Amino acid sequence: MQNKTDEIFIQRCLQLAKNGLGNTYPNPLVGSVIVHKGKIIGEGYHRKAGEPHAEVNAVNSVKNKELLKEATLYVNLEPCAHHGRTPACSRMIVDLQIPRVVVGCRDSFDKVDGKGIEIMRNAGIDVTVGILEKEARELNKRFFTFHEKKRPFVILKWAQTLDGFIDFERNPDTPIQPNWITDEYARVSVHKMRSEEQAILVGTNTAEKDNPSLNVRDWDGKNPLRIVFDKNLRLPKNLSLFDGTIPTLVLTEKEKQSENNLQFLKVAFDKTLLQQLFYHLYKADIQSIIVEGGTKTINHFLEANLWDEAKVYIGNTFFHKGVKAPEIKINPIKKETFSDSKLFTYRNPNAD
Repeated sequence: MQNKTDEIFIQRCLQLAKNGLGNTYPNPLVGSVIVHKGKIIGEGYHRKAGEPHAEVNAVNSVKNKELLKEATLYVNLEPCAHHGRTPACSRMIVDLQIPRVVVGCRDSFDKVDGKGIEIMRNAGIDVTVGILEKEARELNKRFFTFHEKKRPFVILKWAQTLDGFIDFERNPDTPIQPNWITDEYARVSVHKMRSEEQAILVGTNTAEKDNPSLNVRDWDGKNPLRIVFDKNLRLPKNLSLFDGTIPTLVLTEKEKQSENNLQFLKVAFDKTLLQQLFYHLYKADIQSIIVEGGTKTINHFLEANLWDEAKVYIGNTFFHKGVKAPEIKINPIKKETFSDSKLFTYRNPNAD
C-alpha cells in the first residue's frame, strides 16, 4: 500500500516538474511534494536555472515548518549533493531533519550520481529510490541523454503530404519561401516544440529554398539557437537566419569571422560531421536539438542512427511529385490530430 501512495505523490512531482520545461536548462526538470500524515503540506518545482531548486520551493511553501520533522519529502530526481549556483538540497533536507525521502530516479550527473542519496542515508534518513523510475527518466530524457551519451537529445521533425512528399518540385523561377503542408494549429504545435528545445538545425538547401526564421513567433517562449550547415558559405546574407535577432551558428569549411549574434564554426564536412556538431553542442551545454530538414540532412541522422525521437506532421494535401520525405520503418508511439493535420511521434529504441 505504501508503494501505491508513493507512486501517487511522485506522479504529482512529475506534473509539477513539467511546468519548468524550456526554462531550466542546463538543469533538469524537478518537482517536489512534502506530505504529512497523508496530506500535502508543501510543493514546488524548479522554475529556472539559477533559482531555488524544487525541494527548496516545496519547503518554503510549508506554513508550519515544525511538521517537516514528521513528514515525507517526494522528489522525482535525486536531490543534488554539490553547491552550484544554489546550495545542496540533500544537505538542506538533513538540516531540516526530514525523516523520509522518496526519489523517482537517481541523477547520473557526475557531481550527484548517488552522492545526494548517500548524504541523506548517512544522516539516518529513510530513503526510497526508484518509484516511477521509468516515467522519471522519460521526463528528463534530454538531461540523461546529454550526461550519459555526451550529446544532445535529437528530435527529427518534418511535414509531409499524404502521398509522401516533403517539398514540391521547384525550378529556378520558384520563389524562395516555405511550402505550407500542415494547418495553422500544427504550426503552433511546432513553435511550442521549438520553445521547449535548445537548438534547431536545417541544411543548406532548406535554408536557401524556404528561407525559414526558425523562431517561436506563434508561441510565447524562448527562441532556440539556430544552426545551419553551409559548407561553402554560399547562402545569401539576406536570409532570415542571418538577421541577427537570434543567436545563430553556421557550420562551414571556410574561415569566417563571427559577428553580431552570428557564429561561424569551421568543421570538416566528412563522415565525422555530426560527431563534430555534437562535440561543440556538448561543450556549449546544449541538451537538445530539433533537426527540421531537409530530407538530405534528416537522412544523415537516420543513417548514422543518431536520433532519439521523430515528429512527423502529415498535412491533408498531395504534391504528386517533388522531394520524397524521409522514411522511418517503425511504429509510432503516439498519434495526435489537429484540425486538418496529424502528428506521429516515433522513438528510436536503439539510439547511439
